[in-house]
Amino acid sequence: MRIRLPNAWEPRGYQLRAWKYLEQGGRHAELIWHRRAGKDDLCLHRTAVAAHERVGNYWHMLPQANQARKAIWEAINPHTGKKRIDEAFPIALRSATLNQEMLIRFSYGGTWQVVGSDNFNSLLGSPPVGLVFSEWPLCDPASWAYLMPILEENGGWAIFNGTPRGKNHAFRSVKGAMASKESFGEILSAAKTLVFTQAQLDRILEQLIETYGEEYGRSVFDQEYLVSFDAANIGAILGRSLIVAEREGRIADKHEYDPLGAPIEISSDIGRRDASTWWFWQPCVDGFRIVDHDRDSGLDADEWCDRLQKRIEENEYKLGKIWLPHDARAKTFAAKHSAVEIFLAKYGAALVGIVPESSKSDRINAARRVIRKTSFHDTKTTKGRDGLSAWSYVYDEERKEFSKEPDHNWASHDGDGYSYGAQVMEQHVIVDKEPEVARYIGVGEANTATLDDLWKLSAPQPRRI
Repeated sequence: MRIRLPNAWEPRGYQLRAWKYLEQGGRHAELIWHRRAGKDDLCLHRTAVAAHERVGNYWHMLPQANQARKAIWEAINPHTGKKRIDEAFPIALRSATLNQEMLIRFSYGGTWQVVGSDNFNSLLGSPPVGLVFSEWPLCDPASWAYLMPILEENGGWAIFNGTPRGKNHAFRSVKGAMASKESFGEILSAAKTLVFTQAQLDRILEQLIETYGEEYGRSVFDQEYLVSFDAANIGAILGRSLIVAEREGRIADKHEYDPLGAPIEISSDIGRRDASTWWFWQPCVDGFRIVDHDRDSGLDADEWCDRLQKRIEENEYKLGKIWLPHDARAKTFAAKHSAVEIFLAKYGAALVGIVPESSKSDRINAARRVIRKTSFHDTKTTKGRDGLSAWSYVYDEERKEFSKEPDHNWASHDGDGYSYGAQVMEQHVIVDKEPEVARYIGVGEANTATLDDLWKLSAPQPRRI
């Protein structure tokens, strides 16, 4: 039986530029296209072709592994009634289909598998030679940092697709791809593809407003169909506040550490297997400035102590206190001692504090209040702000309401670390002192000095021996 790939599929007119780039050996494509533009279809069919050109392992990666089954593995093409993976990878070409692992083995060798960016560093087996990041704006950007050297070494390729979720890592990466001669980058709104008529777009907007309300409904429409990076992420906790901060000039490299100002306060969210995040705050008269940020995974408390100390010394930060979350009293790292005990041994009791225990809603409210008067060093806090932009509630389509707590994903560590810091910062308000009135004694003039002032001037000074 002969099967021609792509199987019973041809790229649409507006998809041709991306398809030809990949067909000609392109290794890095960024497709920020509107909803229903056929992003995943193109990626699936291109992977099917590539998998028969080069034997290897191919991954289709979604933000979270638990999304993968519904969004890709079991997805049905509404136009044909067939499973999308069966259309792209005909059963006749397979030696095995492993439903539990969401993995297809091809008869000639090689595999294709659906995975999640939330567990990228725990995936077993040989690394991929072809990789699709589906919904890239929602994926953990650390996954690409981890996998990129692998593809560089084996000459593999990567495709990133999705719709905007604020000006986060996806905004920067698609702009970089558009500016590069070697990569392909494209931003397509519904107005450019003609997938929908204007009447259909009007009805979609009306339905979104009815579902989410005026504010969120328009944000969803602007993101998903107008492909706007300026719209706040749906359900975002601080996304809109970050947009306002950028508009007001509170995100810029000029907001740097002032060595003559208040000491640095470091807030954190720590985890054992998950990422740990650290925000470097400097209270100032007009609010707070965040001058630095750090995030990584797989480090224990001792390693974080050394890493933070190095950053403090390199930047000559004057340290006020390192604030650990209240659950740091537990043994959260793989160590005999709790994180608190380890940090106390390294820095001493005067430089380590525990954030008071409170409800998550109280912390979120503190974060919303504090961010209105917070400025950010642009370059040094970029990754942290990506997390804050993505920190959001999840919308339940069946109940038609948002979750009571934020989604626990890669962004929640940055959000929690920031909100812990916000609680502490509300207690670090610096009041601008009024200038002292100069008092003097003059000859032939009205004297303003008091007897107390005169006593201070004439008080005996300590003698040096």
